[in-house]
Amino acid sequence: MFRTALRNVLAHKARLLMTVLAVMLGVAFVSGTLVFTDTLGNAFRNQSAKSYDDVAVAVTSHYNENDPEDQPGLNQQMLDRISRLDGVAAVTGRVDGFAGVADQDGKLIGNGWSNTGANFAPGKDGKDSQYDFTDGSGPAADDQIALDKETATKGKYQVGDRVRVATNGPVKEYTLSGVFTTEDGAVNAGGSLVLFRTPVAQQMFLKPGFYQSFSVTATPGTDDAKILAEVKPLLPDNAEAKTGQDLADEQAADIESGLGALNQVLLAFAAIALFVGVFLISNTFTMLVAQRTKELALMRAVGASRRQITRSVLTEAMVVGVVASMVGFVLGLGLAIGLRSAMGSFGAKMPDGPLVVSSTPVIASLAVGVLVTVLAAWLPGRRAAKIPPVAAMSSVHAVATTKSLVLRNTIGGIITLLGLAGILGGAAVGADSGRLLIGAGAFFALIGVIVLIPLLSRPAVAVVRPLLSRVFSVSGKLASQNAVRNPRRTGATASALAIGLTLVTGLSVLGVTVGSALDKSITDNIKADYMLSMPSGDGLDPSALAALEKAKGVTAVSPQQSSYFELKGETRPVSGVTPGDIEKVLTLETASGSLDTLGKGQIAVAEKMAKKQGWKVGDTLPVTYPDQKKAELTVGAVFKDNEFVAPVLADRELLAPHEVKPYIPQIFVKTTGDEQDLVNALGRNPAIAVMDQQDIRNTFGGMINQLLNIMYGLLAMALIIAVLGVINTLAMSVFERRQEIGMLRAIGLDRRRVKRMIRLEAVVIAVFGAVVGIALGSFLAWAIGETFKSSIPGYALVIPWDRIGIFLLLSGLVGILAALWPARSAARLNMLAAIKAE
Repeated sequence: MFRTALRNVLAHKARLLMTVLAVMLGVAFVSGTLVFTDTLGNAFRNQSAKSYDDVAVAVTSHYNENDPEDQPGLNQQMLDRISRLDGVAAVTGRVDGFAGVADQDGKLIGNGWSNTGANFAPGKDGKDSQYDFTDGSGPAADDQIALDKETATKGKYQVGDRVRVATNGPVKEYTLSGVFTTEDGAVNAGGSLVLFRTPVAQQMFLKPGFYQSFSVTATPGTDDAKILAEVKPLLPDNAEAKTGQDLADEQAADIESGLGALNQVLLAFAAIALFVGVFLISNTFTMLVAQRTKELALMRAVGASRRQITRSVLTEAMVVGVVASMVGFVLGLGLAIGLRSAMGSFGAKMPDGPLVVSSTPVIASLAVGVLVTVLAAWLPGRRAAKIPPVAAMSSVHAVATTKSLVLRNTIGGIITLLGLAGILGGAAVGADSGRLLIGAGAFFALIGVIVLIPLLSRPAVAVVRPLLSRVFSVSGKLASQNAVRNPRRTGATASALAIGLTLVTGLSVLGVTVGSALDKSITDNIKADYMLSMPSGDGLDPSALAALEKAKGVTAVSPQQSSYFELKGETRPVSGVTPGDIEKVLTLETASGSLDTLGKGQIAVAEKMAKKQGWKVGDTLPVTYPDQKKAELTVGAVFKDNEFVAPVLADRELLAPHEVKPYIPQIFVKTTGDEQDLVNALGRNPAIAVMDQQDIRNTFGGMINQLLNIMYGLLAMALIIAVLGVINTLAMSVFERRQEIGMLRAIGLDRRRVKRMIRLEAVVIAVFGAVVGIALGSFLAWAIGETFKSSIPGYALVIPWDRIGIFLLLSGLVGILAALWPARSAARLNMLAAIKAE
């Protein structure tokens, strides 16, 4: 039986090639994901370990700027005391913060959030072990800096050039003293690194004479734990110490955790691809069994048992699965390399390291590929075993009985109703628990619809049959009849497309709906012409606000200064704003009172919070400021909620005495001038993003579109497998109808109309699957949206008809392309040979 199975595999190369492709693509996704995450994790772990190679103990401080009793880090005296401990070879003080480098055109180099500045800390030999200089040397004067090699290359800078550097304060120019290479995480993340002299960095990022952290190097033979035990008693309450090995282990654990999430996402898409592949594999083996009906029946007649027949089909599946898994694994290695290279397109640089191929992806690839193939082939194998020996004398095929179809439809209906009940229940419950219920319901609904698709295909095709007959005459009528001739096979093919388009449509509807809500929120709530922010997330310096107030054409300017109060024992977020101007740059409608009271030292509270807490205009509330000073403030206004400000508003001048350094994430500006006037007023600072309303919309909408594009890319593999399924179904249809096609050709149906018939059949099947997927995906998107619409003001379901139209057109195109080979095969059939075929 094994030899028979192997012979059958080799005898149907074209048919099995599509099965190999389906399994291969899914396995490639699995192996590529595992190899990629292993490689990435290994590279980052090695980088982390290398960073702490020479560190015996690392000391880190935690500084609260608004606590007057808290020291701003670790002072020089502390560094000297640790340096004198036995076994300590050297102590290096480190300080860092945001620093952005402008290129020759004045634009920021890097992505903002990973643009870093740090101190150059040379030892007795004049070198800093963290950096290897390829040109020049570290900064020796206050007006000098050093740049990492990537940034210097991007900015086209050479040693001796003048470089504009932006920090949280005004932009300054420095002379480039050197270029270095580093394994710093900020640079590998696509950012930049600027080195300053230590006093300059301290003044810029912390306070003169203070450091954020120490790196302690031990003399040879000294135990790290011994140094740690001696360092800990010397530290203030706001500092902690750990061995370099402990920190390296912690970073490795964090890397594992982060990559684990990425791994799960990629494997989920691999599972979708393999799930879709099940339908193709099952169809392929169903076709092969149909082709060998007489052969299998003869084997039964000469003594082969049902178990042997089933085992023969499963052996074929196993051979196919092993071959596909091996090829898929090799393809997965290429995918891993491609993913590694693709990281650069997102501005990230992966640490150098070899491609890591462990036993896990090898075993997983073989296990997944073989298991999926064998499971998908089990049902066709079981059907093959039921072929009676008497079929050897005729062309009788194992046709599904009415009883089996009724049972299938009944089970499918029950599963679908359970799934729909779960989805509706989840939509009603909302929040996280509701989304879990929707997820479970979606799974059952999808399974139920897949079971019911053969039943649904008949009425669906009946709807378009008159149109096909009228437009395409005989070819259209025959195509519609052929599409429902074998509803199970048609349903299996349509299911593959339905699964992919359910996910694609659901993501599209959610993405467009959320994007529309955000767009409406921006349009409704922002009156300002421009919003300014720091891409680094560090917040704007108060000097930027002062500069904007004097800028040409500015009529109103207000920050959204982020702070907090303790109101009646609970911490509440507060926005510090400019009274009189805030109403001109943001839409703030008052429910009661007046926002003019902000200028009188009173506060305004959002309507939802006021109702929940029972506050009203005129109430006096006990307040504790960030510096722990207490006061009583009067509620001067209740305003309708606006997501661009906190639920409590206060005059920024009221907050100023209680904050050492205000945190200003955004500044809103109303002006009669243009963007360049604001840029000039800010000293052409490359680190400050000046966005008009369209830029703001693009910022939020761009993230959603980028995420959608990534999802589309990941789902593309499932759709490719679905296309192979359409090809498979048509090929099977042509094989089964050879005699019929021969008769049609004999009575006058020319080759052109035969091709058209096959193409129309493919289009009908593909569009039917697309319609089912689009309907289910839209329903799921509505249900999921119901669970979080309360957290997105202005949320209303938006059906992207343009995208849905594109999906339908692409589905039709998929049908046409998939039909090329089967249609050509059908048209080239020898009519006499086909008529004689049994």
